[in-house]
Amino acid sequence: MNQSMFIVWRESVEALLVIGILQAWASQQDRGNRLVKFLLGGVVLGLMLSGLLAILILFAGEAMSGSASEWFQASLALVASLLMVQMVGWMHRHGPALKHDLRQHADSHLARRSGLGLLLLAMLAVSREGSETVVFLYGAGAQLRGPQLGLFAVGGVMGLVLSALTLVLLRSSHRFISWGRFFALSEVVLLMLGAALLVSGTERIGGQLLALDLPEQAYSLFGEALWDSSAVLSDSHGLGSFLASFAGYRATPSGLTLLVWLGYWLVVGGWLQQRTADNLACPT
Repeated sequence: MNQSMFIVWRESVEALLVIGILQAWASQQDRGNRLVKFLLGGVVLGLMLSGLLAILILFAGEAMSGSASEWFQASLALVASLLMVQMVGWMHRHGPALKHDLRQHADSHLARRSGLGLLLLAMLAVSREGSETVVFLYGAGAQLRGPQLGLFAVGGVMGLVLSALTLVLLRSSHRFISWGRFFALSEVVLLMLGAALLVSGTERIGGQLLALDLPEQAYSLFGEALWDSSAVLSDSHGLGSFLASFAGYRATPSGLTLLVWLGYWLVVGGWLQQRTADNLACPT
């Protein structure tokens, strides 16, 4: 529930922000009402494309069974983790100038294709956020069943409500949290979720590899727990469960899980540090 709530909240805020900027730009132009109609048409088309992707992913997941289904779900979890890291890198690069860049793109599209350019821009923006949401949610919730799946869906609805409240708060007052702080905070949580999805995908892959005829050392790496900290912080309830969902915490991690988790933070940390240094050296 927590994962789905944050994913939908974060992606919806960015999508609504983009649409809000484009709507404000369109309303200031000649034939503003006509342009807003094109903008709304782009939003609808973007949602339809995202829905189509969701149907295709669900169909593919249902069509597979056994080992194939496990590999498919593991792959989606890994893709979702990679997309989250890519999104944080994109925000690092373009976030500060998002409003200016969108207005510039809108001007260029309008100059070439009139309202159809604005429709295309809105469609691409919404379908991008929507498709990422679909992949993230499938990667995080593919293993859930029954009541857990219901709570996961409720979390998604709550995320939509929170995104609208967040936009109202950010637009009405900058005393509590600015856009810059909001993006910085969401970057941290996105990276934590990326780690959780990576661990989830790795464990699924490890489970499939255990069924193969591998050397004994490999089974030790995939299947044996290095320690058991359940007595101190269990990953099945309370704070431990929250950390498991949001950061990939495991009370009984295997050697592979630990290596992947540590490698993720080392690689991502070094990459973002380099991106930050490049941005400071070559500001846009």
